[in-house]
Amino acid sequence: MRSLAISRRILSQLQHDRRTVALMLVAPILLLTLLGLIFDGDEVKPTLALVDVPVVLKAQLESKGAEVLAVSGDEANELIRSNEVDAILSFIDGRLRVLLEGSDPTKTRAVRLALLAAGEALRPVDNPFEGDLSFLHGSPELSPFDNFGPVLLGFIVFFFTFLVSGVSFVRERTTGTLERMLATPLRRWEIVVGYLLGFAVVVVVQITFIVLVSVFLLDMLLTGSFAWLLVITLLLATTALTLGMLLSAFARTEFQLIQFIPLVIVPQVFFSGLFPLDAMAPWLRGVGSVLPLTYGADAMREVMIRGGGWAQIQLDLLILLGFSLAFLVLNIVTLRRYRRI
Repeated sequence: MRSLAISRRILSQLQHDRRTVALMLVAPILLLTLLGLIFDGDEVKPTLALVDVPVVLKAQLESKGAEVLAVSGDEANELIRSNEVDAILSFIDGRLRVLLEGSDPTKTRAVRLALLAAGEALRPVDNPFEGDLSFLHGSPELSPFDNFGPVLLGFIVFFFTFLVSGVSFVRERTTGTLERMLATPLRRWEIVVGYLLGFAVVVVVQITFIVLVSVFLLDMLLTGSFAWLLVITLLLATTALTLGMLLSAFARTEFQLIQFIPLVIVPQVFFSGLFPLDAMAPWLRGVGSVLPLTYGADAMREVMIRGGGWAQIQLDLLILLGFSLAFLVLNIVTLRRYRRI
């Protein structure tokens, strides 16, 4: 009987906690729907730049589902360096040469399958497309961990920074520390910036340690500058820090803050490059454009796999900075719900 009394109390608490009940019902359906849309997408089709390639080969590649662009040599080089095509096909001394972009094993595999299928259709016995492959980035030995490493690193940094900052800020509210600060002459922006700088010190140490271990101990692929990788990671962590502080304003307990994770953090993994975005429906790809982790992972992949620098990652960094500033301003605004200063 006493066990039943405890059960009734738990059920009564859940009945009055509508947010928890809604999360238990909505979040699993949302995540399953996203997974269904992602894995039910189209097969990845390669985009190829053709330079002086016979018409018959072009027709075969198109029939196998590849998107082909007939361009000059200079145009092809520009397209592959800007990651707009997955490979360049050209004839040199009467032999086909293939230059793969190489940073994404999924697209590399799609290119090779298209070439093999086209070659079998043209010359079933002696396939001419097995050799003469070279890579602009990466190599045939590029492992899935090397490809997914930047995304996983970005997610881990984003997730743990969000969790630590959000939980800490909720504790500041529940213990009354924030209310006492609001009773002082301090302005809202001074309080928010003070919290941000305080958490930032811990985050800098944490992020530096994570990046060092990932690159030098776990041997994660890094072809670009370690300094740029550190800058990207710190900016991504700052975005997570300000977002955690913002969402903590809508949580009365640490448990309520954790409820935001399936709705805010987990979906970002689906659109940050861990799954092939080209296979998704066009309208679904647009979701990634409003998620900070998309830009952080893209910048990390540019530096770690393609060896890019400021010219290649500046847009991603500016967008992350914009997210951080927007969340910072919203943090200041949300303090009005406690007391006007």
